[in-house]
Amino acid sequence: MARSDALTEIAPLTAAELGDAEALVAEAGWNQTAADWRIFLELGTVHAVRADGRVVATAATLPYQGFGWISMVLVTAEYRRRGLASLLMRRCIDALVASGRVPVLDATPDGQQVYRGLGFRDTWGFQRLTARERSAATGATAPDGITIKPITDAVWPTLCRYDAAAFGADRSALLARLRTRLPAASLYAERAGEIAGLLLGRDGRTSSQLGPLVADDNATARTLLARALDAVSGPVYIDFADAKADISAWLGTLGFTSQRPLTRMVLGRSEGFDDPTRTYAVAGPELG
Repeated sequence: MARSDALTEIAPLTAAELGDAEALVAEAGWNQTAADWRIFLELGTVHAVRADGRVVATAATLPYQGFGWISMVLVTAEYRRRGLASLLMRRCIDALVASGRVPVLDATPDGQQVYRGLGFRDTWGFQRLTARERSAATGATAPDGITIKPITDAVWPTLCRYDAAAFGADRSALLARLRTRLPAASLYAERAGEIAGLLLGRDGRTSSQLGPLVADDNATARTLLARALDAVSGPVYIDFADAKADISAWLGTLGFTSQRPLTRMVLGRSEGFDDPTRTYAVAGPELG
């Protein structure tokens, strides 16, 4: 079927259309809520295509310093195979490049092949780990000298600087919107008065999600996860780095399994902006 002229018109999503956006997420079986869409409305842009009086396709950009995320590429079933996803991807790429930012995204295996054709390159991989039912996270005691604490306003600016050093840019505005979404998972690790790790989480449409998780070492990361997992009930997602195989194996003993692999990709570069040594779990493929 030929694409009509109306389906080439792209305009930003509005707050009044959040219901349409949530319907796209539900149709795809994704986990985002209205609060996640508001992150893009407040901090980035959601490019949308409309037909039949509703939003039928979206793609979002989230700008950071020097680079920007592309995500939330969704097309309702009735309007697939009409080139809308490609059209929206091009709009996102062009917008980020015009602003002087390098496009970054997290790709599924199918998307990875498409994005390579657009000039994106692989940097590192991670797995979406899921657990509907899980064992208690016993045996993960804090390393000597490490204390796990709930996040407070007093330590917040220091935590944001710690995260920025690992992520490659200040994303304090995003983190502030995640901080209160899952209070039991808002934790940090301290060693001799210095930050040694940070964990946040958020509620989701079908599951809670843990991340980002940034830590100095495996023992600290595992302790933060254990504390959060014992405090959070119900299903959980963690988008966990492939390089952290020891902790992935431990999560497997608790009942986590891999739902799908993802690859972090950047346009026209051979390496990313983040520090994979201290990055254990990402905030989510849609957020970075």
